[in-house]
Amino acid sequence: MTLLEHHPSEAQLRRAAYRRRQTVYSVLVAASSTAALGTLLVVAVTGAPGWDRVRQSFLDPQIARDALPAVLSGLWLNVRLLVCCAVGALALGLVIAVLRTLRGPIFFPVRALAAGYTYTFRGLPLIIVLYLLTLGVPGLRLQGMPPVLVLGGLALVLTYGGYLAEVFRAGIESVHPSQLAAARSLGLTYRQTMRHVVLPQAVRRVAPPLLNDVVALQKDVGLVSLAGPIDAVRAAQIATAQSFNYTPYVVAGVLFVLLAIPLIAVTDWVTLRSARRQSGG
Repeated sequence: MTLLEHHPSEAQLRRAAYRRRQTVYSVLVAASSTAALGTLLVVAVTGAPGWDRVRQSFLDPQIARDALPAVLSGLWLNVRLLVCCAVGALALGLVIAVLRTLRGPIFFPVRALAAGYTYTFRGLPLIIVLYLLTLGVPGLRLQGMPPVLVLGGLALVLTYGGYLAEVFRAGIESVHPSQLAAARSLGLTYRQTMRHVVLPQAVRRVAPPLLNDVVALQKDVGLVSLAGPIDAVRAAQIATAQSFNYTPYVVAGVLFVLLAIPLIAVTDWVTLRSARRQSGG
């Protein structure tokens, strides 16, 4: 028994051709409008009366080339700090979220402490936490005091841990109670239910906002330069002080943008995938 070959009808062919024409037309319109807007912006900026002065102060190619090696070396510190702080903040946020979802009156002090932590560090500006830990704590002159860079990373972990804890808690509470009841009816303990049933679903649901917070953390690791470590921002500041030109700051900004592009792309992909899963596509 042979299968008959499918031949699209003439109406189907016309519809397919129409869709192709519409796609090409949409691409051409989008490209034309983008080019027109870009040209308008370039003309408006370069035609400003102070453009020459701004270009000399912020876009000097020679100063950019001279400052690039030092800023790149400092960026490597930012990358390492980002990885360590992201892992630490995610782990801390998950622990705090689980503590806030504990049931029973015996766990009320634990829930109160976890809630107080999230309220405090979500309300405190990051720069104040950095100053308190990197300038205030070393003033205690305790034995075994960690270096300033570690204290700055701790400030980032504590601050972002409060935000991530609420994201994790929202994911945990979004899991329907019937999932917990079904798991407990099968004989799973509370810890086994959280580990094998609740947390996998919760993390999958809140993956996009978690990645968005990691992207925000990628920018804020530059604030550690306020405590003294020579990262990309501090290296740009030193180069600016030597040349009396702000181009090194622009170089550091461009490098931070290039560093963020892969994270943003992954975030958009995870968000789109999550939306398709929820819509059944």
